[in-house]
Amino acid sequence: MPDLPPVLILAAGASRRMGAHDKLAEDIGGQSLLGHVADVALGSGAEVFVTLPDPDMDRARLLAEKPVKILRVPDADSGMAASLRTWPGAAPQDTPGVVVMLADMPDVTSADLATLMQAFMGAGAKRIIRATDTSQTPGHPVIFPRHLFEDFADLRGDQGARPLLRGQDVIQVALPDLHATTDLDTPRDWAAWRARQTSPPEQAD
Repeated sequence: MPDLPPVLILAAGASRRMGAHDKLAEDIGGQSLLGHVADVALGSGAEVFVTLPDPDMDRARLLAEKPVKILRVPDADSGMAASLRTWPGAAPQDTPGVVVMLADMPDVTSADLATLMQAFMGAGAKRIIRATDTSQTPGHPVIFPRHLFEDFADLRGDQGARPLLRGQDVIQVALPDLHATTDLDTPRDWAAWRARQTSPPEQAD
């Protein structure tokens, strides 16, 4: 059976919508959001790569002692595609694909990643797997098969890998609740998410 596809965490964005604060340094359960997401990825059992701006020692410190491989992105300011362009040169030779995971999505779990990887391997590691929420709204993570790696080099701007999805036979896999669509970009996003974490569950009639 082929190895699990590695996880590529995109963490080279500038976090401009958070003002003076780095969203990836925000606290979740006693550690940074970036550290939390790295632990989730590692919990899948797959190899984990993290893209970071070059240089950025602050975010690198958030990953201290975590067994991840850091990919430096010198042109990170040009958009998310810059992180994806680093992947073909870093990809393990025998990997069947890659799980592209955003660094600002706190609700994705290791079990979610396992569900997506199972769907990918069940499809022969040949088709794109895209997570959705329970209402079928597309989100992340997304798994790309190896035969699309060469197309990463042509990606530009801040659309990420969206152009690679066009015209492809994509398998959509629903994750629980809003796991696939909750990302935290602004102070308002964080406030709303934290309020949901502390709200008591609704009581059935």
